[in-house]
Amino acid sequence: MAVNTSIIPREIDKLSEPTGNIYESISIISQRARQISNNMKEELNNKLSEFATTVDNLEEVFENREQIEISKFYERMPKPTLQATEEFLSGEINFRHPNESDNAF
Repeated sequence: MAVNTSIIPREIDKLSEPTGNIYESISIISQRARQISNNMKEELNNKLSEFATTVDNLEEVFENREQIEISKFYERMPKPTLQATEEFLSGEINFRHPNESDNAF
């Protein structure tokens, strides 16, 4: 999904429409943004761990062009909050109320 990386105003009515409550909508978006952020951090750390060195000597540490390119790629990606908001507005996020689940003990 292509996400617009620029800041655009959002209509509160459209954000609150799926839940009926703006605060609940924001909570759902923030939880999804946190998930996206954690996934991105884990993915980035896994890619950068290939370049990790156990040597603490500053003379032997050098810049790695691939490592810099990977970091720049992740910096250019849309922010997790933008991705989560787009997913929420397009109906791609499934959510439910915990008290509505049928938990039989």
